[in-house]
Amino acid sequence: MRRIINYAPRPGVRVILAVLPFVLLVGVYFLGSSARLAIDPADKLMPGFASFYASMMRLGTTLDIATKQYLLWWDTWLSLQRLFLGLGISALIGLVLGILVGFVPYLRATFEPFFAAFSLIPPLAVLPILFILFGLGELSKIVLIVFGIAPFITRDVMLRVASLPTEQIIKAQTLGASTWQMIIGVILPQVMPRLIDSVRLSLGAAWLFVIAAEAITAEGGLGYRIFLVRRYLAMDVILPYVAWITLLAFLMDFALRKLAAAAYPWDRIKAA
Repeated sequence: MRRIINYAPRPGVRVILAVLPFVLLVGVYFLGSSARLAIDPADKLMPGFASFYASMMRLGTTLDIATKQYLLWWDTWLSLQRLFLGLGISALIGLVLGILVGFVPYLRATFEPFFAAFSLIPPLAVLPILFILFGLGELSKIVLIVFGIAPFITRDVMLRVASLPTEQIIKAQTLGASTWQMIIGVILPQVMPRLIDSVRLSLGAAWLFVIAAEAITAEGGLGYRIFLVRRYLAMDVILPYVAWITLLAFLMDFALRKLAAAAYPWDRIKAA
């Protein structure tokens, strides 16, 4: 007797199933918005899709008098700039420290408990400290992202290195490889796919830290705009901005997944 776990959807059905939850979500919002607007056409909590379109067209195509910028694209550029810097620095730190600590037994014994404890510190709890130490400029925002996700990436890479078969290291030493050659030839190729996956898993947290930092002190950015207009209950701006952030995060995740598949196809075959 076949069980439900043995039935897999065809490619076309898979696409439909993937789109279905989004369609249902939009449909539920449309019904709720229509009901509220029928009672109060000026309702701000659940505005119609026409209001979303008008607000995004205004922010995306109309030059702001104060900043001389198209606000939607300006906010997007600022937030992505902070996000990419924070992710890049965190990935570099995680790769270097994760490989060294995971590969060298003395370093692992010394720093593994430290990184385990350090990664449990709530980054938002130390946000005031970061602002005091690094000021209210861009540096503190980047440091918050690095502080929030670099320990996680470091631990993940470190665990991946520690889980590699010992036989590979023994064979490399038997062939006369130095420590540096083992890191470059044996460790690094097997760690890079895991690093990309770690960055993918960190995207949600990275966006959270960007938005939190921009909400407290910034002159632009997606998080800054959301918290700026919240006092006016401008859901016609807040909800599209949230959807835009989600789309950007999804595209980044998709790009990283394709990068891993293209650069390290053997890793996906091994996982399968």
